[in-house]
Amino acid sequence: MGEMSNNQLGVMGALFLSVASSVSIVICNKALMSNLGFQFATTLTSWHLMVTYCTLHIALRLNFFENKTIDMRTVMLFGILNGISIGFLNLSLGFNSIGFYQMTKLAIIPFTVMLETLFLKKQFSDKIKISLSILLLGVGIASVTDLQLNLVGTILSLIAILTTCIGQILTNTIQKRLNVSSTQLLYQSSPFQAAILFVIGPFLDQCLTNQNVFAYTYSPSVMVFILLSCLIAVFVNFSTFLVIGKTSPVTYQVLGHLKTCLVLGFGYTLLHDPFTARNIFGILVAMVGMGLYSYFCTLETKKKHTPSLPSQVKERETSPL
Repeated sequence: MGEMSNNQLGVMGALFLSVASSVSIVICNKALMSNLGFQFATTLTSWHLMVTYCTLHIALRLNFFENKTIDMRTVMLFGILNGISIGFLNLSLGFNSIGFYQMTKLAIIPFTVMLETLFLKKQFSDKIKISLSILLLGVGIASVTDLQLNLVGTILSLIAILTTCIGQILTNTIQKRLNVSSTQLLYQSSPFQAAILFVIGPFLDQCLTNQNVFAYTYSPSVMVFILLSCLIAVFVNFSTFLVIGKTSPVTYQVLGHLKTCLVLGFGYTLLHDPFTARNIFGILVAMVGMGLYSYFCTLETKKKHTPSLPSQVKERETSPL
């Protein structure tokens, strides 16, 4: 009972850290890009991952965690896949309207459910599906405005959805199947993610902004916000792997939509962004969906703590990665 309570506290802590750090970095990056004109999102993400790796390397040297060897091919392919998914998400935003990009993010949950059902034989109850539908409806009402379709943007969005879903499913699967912690996996994969984004980042950013990141004039204010963004990103990356490992990719996406609602609220409160009755109604509907999802997940988690658990664990461990 004590172990279960500690695990629940760990999950709650991971969820809180993820929400707090993600909302903070969105506000920081919005100030950096909108107010200071630094538009190089993909290159900035590569710097985030480099700082994350350096921070974890220092933590390893200080014995905050133990390193565990993971098959190099698995880690390399996993890191490159995650880096590519970030690149395609940024391309999707560049080639689509904001509304269609928001639809792309909404589509990640149903695609994840479909992939886990088909390939991992995971079962989602009707109650879970209904609560997710209510959540997606609410976020769609609150955040999706214009929908402009084009062939290139649609193809990029589909690739972004597929790579993101697979990357997040693997984040959870690798941790559980290979018995590694979120910190160990992030430490070993972040150099590959950073490398692929550092190579493709300047090219993608120049295509999307018609500006060269290396020709940009870096003022002291820009440098301060870049440094702050990189430091917050350490907590974002760590909490992302932690939440997916302790819960599931679907739960992480649900949490992501909670962040969207909070960012809309903070944007109105702190940055005086436009806020309508439609936004308020959408956020309220999304909150109902999140509450139902949390409630039904809690009920199903309690049902799983039965004597049949060892056989389930055995089946999970022996099935191939």
